[in-house]
Amino acid sequence: MGDLHIMPGSRHRPHMKKPMWIIVLVLFVCVFLICAYIYPPQSSSGCYVFSSRGCKGFTDWLPPLLAREYTDDEIAARVVIRDILKSPPIVSKNSKVAFMFLSPGSLPFERLWDKFFQGHEGKFSVYVHASKTKPVHVSRYFLNRDIRSEQVVWGKISMVDAERRLLANALQDPDNQQFVLLSDSCVPLYNFDYIYNYLVHTNISFVDCFKDPGPHGNGRYSEHMLPEIEVKDFRKGAQWFSMKRQHAILVMADHLYYSKFRAYCQPGLDGKNCIADEHYLPTFFQMVDPGGIANWSLTHVDWSERKWHPKSYMTQDVTYELLKNITSIDVSVHVTSDEKREVQKWPCSWNGIQKPCYLFARKFTPETLDKLLHLFSNYSAP
Repeated sequence: MGDLHIMPGSRHRPHMKKPMWIIVLVLFVCVFLICAYIYPPQSSSGCYVFSSRGCKGFTDWLPPLLAREYTDDEIAARVVIRDILKSPPIVSKNSKVAFMFLSPGSLPFERLWDKFFQGHEGKFSVYVHASKTKPVHVSRYFLNRDIRSEQVVWGKISMVDAERRLLANALQDPDNQQFVLLSDSCVPLYNFDYIYNYLVHTNISFVDCFKDPGPHGNGRYSEHMLPEIEVKDFRKGAQWFSMKRQHAILVMADHLYYSKFRAYCQPGLDGKNCIADEHYLPTFFQMVDPGGIANWSLTHVDWSERKWHPKSYMTQDVTYELLKNITSIDVSVHVTSDEKREVQKWPCSWNGIQKPCYLFARKFTPETLDKLLHLFSNYSAP
């Protein structure tokens, strides 16, 4: 027994516990980063969780999203749009403004416009699209200025068709450099010289355009417009525009985006109330030349009653103070249709100078004509 040595038993190393907490942590971080990439932070405080430089610093080091492949029609459209935008403007020795009237019939304020145009022959041209009845004209400036017209239904693509028809006719005159769309209830807020110089001596178009995430904005978007038109580019705005010649040509050259609105933007389609004339041009210019438009309309209208249609001015409403109040507005205001009712404001800038926003106003009822004629020489002076 003394010589018997007890051999030590074989030693077994204890099994190492798998570092599960490390695996869980890595998975959590990966999921967190993927979610942050797909759904980036919307507030500045959220951005600083990732980087002291904010959202921009965070997105700078993320891999870019793969651009989708354009369709043949998109490639063709982009080539045409690019070349039109790069082409030098046509220089006219006698630049004119085309006043394009969109009306169901006769123009109730023709006498007021006659007074506005007097003495400025050669600086303007007139075009009338009467969709229901043949107009009876009382001013020589409107005689023989009716174009071939078709029926127009509110809210449908026929309204956009009428706008394009007016542009096509006005573009036939190479001297027309600015194109103003007006309704039968529109009146000028300034004298001719002021409006002419305002329009001719700027290189942008005044197309109303803003982003509305609510039911009357993006809520009208249809996914049938994909892939060419994405919801991020869908915009809203009043139809009454003033457009430079280059942009008018762009509108006439467009078939791709127009066809999407013709097919998928109409009242009642898929349970939505898409109004083509409120969305086509704002969305189109947001996509092709967002820096070339002013994002507000030169035509004032009062939506304070928050109805489907704006406030109509009666005789008792028309005063010198009313017209001067309209011409003193120098900030453009839009309100979204969602629950937030976000108020979007930006100054009305003309060639870098803040100026009053509006050159025209609507909706004036026919009975206000005599009062407007009486006030015109006083309120129209800048």
